[in-house]
Amino acid sequence: MNPAFSVILLTTLIGIGQGLFLALWTGQVYSLVEVLPAPDSHRFYVIGSAISLAFLVAGLLASFFHLGHPERAWRSAAMWRTSWLSREVIVLPMFMGVVFCYGMAHYFGWNTPQIPLRGHVILEPSLMIGTVGVALCFALFICTAMIYACIKFLQEWHSSLTVINYFLLGCASGFMLATVFSAWAAPDLVTFYGGWTVLLVLAALATRTASLLRNARLRPISNMQTAIGVRHPRIVQKSQGAMGGSFNTREFFHGKPERFLRAVKWGFLLLTFPLPILLLLAGLLFDSPPLLLAAFAVQYLGLLAERWYFFAQANHPQNLYYQHIS
Repeated sequence: MNPAFSVILLTTLIGIGQGLFLALWTGQVYSLVEVLPAPDSHRFYVIGSAISLAFLVAGLLASFFHLGHPERAWRSAAMWRTSWLSREVIVLPMFMGVVFCYGMAHYFGWNTPQIPLRGHVILEPSLMIGTVGVALCFALFICTAMIYACIKFLQEWHSSLTVINYFLLGCASGFMLATVFSAWAAPDLVTFYGGWTVLLVLAALATRTASLLRNARLRPISNMQTAIGVRHPRIVQKSQGAMGGSFNTREFFHGKPERFLRAVKWGFLLLTFPLPILLLLAGLLFDSPPLLLAAFAVQYLGLLAERWYFFAQANHPQNLYYQHIS
């Protein structure tokens, strides 16, 4: 497939926003049971929610650039019964609304205990709102990933690993940003978020490597005969008819040489996983926020390359027919 950069930005940016929100909510849960010190609500949760919302809005805006008629974008929600894209279009603004409400709950101090649980553990209104947001966050991860995982004839995407990777990569990048943010807003939480980030990055490395190994073993389920519906035993394509290319050759094939694909693959494996971990650990060891910020920036560059490779690696069956431009 030919990756659309707007879709790459959409999926990576909203993934960071989702991961950061999960990090904020996780920190609140841990502070509620007194495992972590409670940070300043206005400085940490309100600003953190605003940053998460900013990434979500940026991803939503990026999605409009690959629409032929952006003014008709609202119609994309009409097929919610059968389309994962429609479900994503519905869940994303709902999640954004809850993230906004979560930040406002902390801004207005809606932290009065409401429901006593075992002993001294209580539930707060802001935490209840956050729990709804967590459910929507998971639903959004599933909807976004299933847009691609549900396509059976694209074998590289049609796997549960697609959903797992979208979730883990989003969480890893969001917790990485939470580590950077906490270095400024809540220094007592830096080690907590840094430790979770390392675990999530390693988990994402394991599942992404598993998907690469799986895809390397795939064999085409289509051939030239099934691609054009002709059962003759020997078919050789001499020309596709349109000598200067067509929509099919532009949109369903990236046109890059194999060596370029290999370079992107090893590049994103380096930039997304080991290098950010090394920078993160150095930042924690030397108490250096610039190193933490560098870890996030390097990882995001790796995520862009990873998502490009994810789309480019998918081999559309129609490419069996459009093998040669002339």
